[in-house]
Amino acid sequence: MQRYFVKQRTNGDRFLIDEEDRHHIVKVMRMQIGDQIICVDQEGKQAVCALAEITDTSVVADVVQWKDEVSELPISITIASGLPKGDKLEWIIQKGTELGAHQFLPFSAARSVVKWDEKKAAKKIDRWQKIAKEAAEQSHRAFLPEVLDSISFKELLTKSKDFKYKLVAFEEESRNGETSVFASTLRKMNKGDSLLLVFGPEGGLTDEEVQQLKNIDFAVCGLGPRILRTETAPLYALAAISYHFELMR
Repeated sequence: MQRYFVKQRTNGDRFLIDEEDRHHIVKVMRMQIGDQIICVDQEGKQAVCALAEITDTSVVADVVQWKDEVSELPISITIASGLPKGDKLEWIIQKGTELGAHQFLPFSAARSVVKWDEKKAAKKIDRWQKIAKEAAEQSHRAFLPEVLDSISFKELLTKSKDFKYKLVAFEEESRNGETSVFASTLRKMNKGDSLLLVFGPEGGLTDEEVQQLKNIDFAVCGLGPRILRTETAPLYALAAISYHFELMR
């Protein structure tokens, strides 16, 4: 059954679907009146709905049954990635959404080869957000992760104040055999807590960047004995978080 994140709900039990999702329902899936879909509202409430009206601009779907399912991590995870090359950030967003990330925050690190182009920013963000939306629908998420505009490292330091827990993954910690910080941080966290996870670009974070993060109460952690690529490390962390909070219950 196809799943759609819907912005508009009318009369409580009626969803109004337009734009790309309307096109997908009518032109791609070729659905008819009475066919069923799953709609998710902006509060994360999910319902099996039946198509009631199809017009040139929208589709109306009526609730058949509200669903009581839990598919979200109990803590809010923001993945901050130093801008990587190529389509690596798209991979992080797609797979990170499937693994339960709440938000994605690209930033320009000292060793980022890619330079952020403000003229192309809106188009990039739209593409990244679409990737997150499709991944959230595919993985039966009840929440649509947000992809934020890329910021500078200095702005990242300021924004980190919004989070209760803050970790930076640093390969030197892995080389030195550090194994406890990541796990001990997860053990401290409770349902509803927020965690900011910072990862460097391909060349990693500089010692100076790591020190600046430590100065504002970031805990520095390793992610096991192997050195992970910039696009692999966030997924490793999210998988470990899911195991800790969802499979060990």
